[in-house]
Amino acid sequence: MGRSGEAERRKTQLAIIAGLLMVGITAIQFVAARFSLREQLTAADISALRFAGAGLIFLPILCTAGLTKLRALGWRRASILAALVGLPYPLLINWGLAHAPAAHAAALCPASIVFCSFVLSRLVFKDVVSRRRVIGIAAIIAGLLIFIFGSGTQATDAAFGDLLFVASGVMFSTYAILVRRWAVDPVTATAAVVLLSCLPLPLLHGLAPSGLSVASASEIGAQIVIQGFLAGAAATFLYTYAIRQLGPQIASLFMPCIPIATALTGMAVLGEMPTPVQLAAIVIMTMGMLLPVLQKSSDVARP
Repeated sequence: MGRSGEAERRKTQLAIIAGLLMVGITAIQFVAARFSLREQLTAADISALRFAGAGLIFLPILCTAGLTKLRALGWRRASILAALVGLPYPLLINWGLAHAPAAHAAALCPASIVFCSFVLSRLVFKDVVSRRRVIGIAAIIAGLLIFIFGSGTQATDAAFGDLLFVASGVMFSTYAILVRRWAVDPVTATAAVVLLSCLPLPLLHGLAPSGLSVASASEIGAQIVIQGFLAGAAATFLYTYAIRQLGPQIASLFMPCIPIATALTGMAVLGEMPTPVQLAAIVIMTMGMLLPVLQKSSDVARP
C-alpha cells in the first residue's frame, strides 16, 4: 500500500511538472506566432510548420513502435482527436492571432478551456463540483464577457479573433474529455494527431496563401522548433499526460499562468500593451482559474 501511494504521488508530481512545462511552451508559442504573422508568414504557414516539425519527432516513434497502438485506438477515434487538436486547431488560433494580439489568445484560449472542461466533465463524468469552483467559473465567464465586449473600439476590431480563440478552447476541452473517456495513451494520442494532421499539408500549402518563399531561413527554422517540436509535439504530449493523471478539470488549472506570462512576453517582444479594461478582465479570469487551486486538497475530487 505504501509503495502504491508513493508511486501515485510520483505520478502526480510528474503530471504537475508536465503541466508547468506546457504552460511555458504555450506562452512562447503565442508570442512567436504573433511575431511571424506580423512579418512574412501566414496562419497556414505556421500551422504547416507546426505539424511538419512534430512529424519529424513522431515519425521515428511510429517506425519503431509500428501502427499497432494506432490501430488499437481506431481510425475513427484518431480522426476525431486530430480534428479537435490537429491541423484545424492551430489554424484557428493563428487565424485569430492575425486579427488580435497575443495577450488576447493567452487569456481567452485558457479561460475557454477551463470553462468548457468544467461543463463537459460535469455532464459526462458527473464530477463533484465545489462551491469555490462554481464561483471560479462564474468569474471566468464574467472576465470573458468583459474582455470581448467591454474594451470599446479595439475589442470590436479584434472581436473576430477573440471568437476564434474561444472556439479553439471548446475544441481543446472536448479533446481532453475524449482522452479521459477513451483512456488514450498520451504518446498514441499525440502520434495519431500529428500523423493525420501531416496528411493534408501538401493540399494546404497548394491552396492557402503562403509567405514561405520570402521568409528568412532563421524565421522558418525558429517556427519549426517552437510550433513543431515544442508546441506541436512536446506540449500536446505533456498536457495529455497531465489529463490522464489528474483529469481534465484539474489539468486545466495550469492555464492561469498562461495569460500573465504571455502578456508580459508580448509587451517585451511585440510592444503590445493590453488596455486597462483588458488587463482587468485578465485578472478576473486568472483569479477564476486560480480559485479552485486554493481550496483544500480534500475538497478536490480526483477523477
